[in-house]
Amino acid sequence: MAEGTVNEGRISHRGFASMNAERQRQIASMGGKAVPDEKRSFSQNRRLAAEAGRKGGQASHGGGTRPS
Repeated sequence: MAEGTVNEGRISHRGFASMNAERQRQIASMGGKAVPDEKRSFSQNRRLAAEAGRKGGQASHGGGTRPS
């Protein structure tokens, strides 16, 4: 069978999931290297990073109380 994802009997040759495992690893490894350290605001300001993390947790209902 050709590489690709199967969708309702058709094979798609598009998208991340249809790539071979080695190519996926290459692309995924570039994610952390896309922006230099000095350009990442959270790497410069730990307080800002912590505040953003708290806000994200509250928005996902992970850090607050929910009505029963």
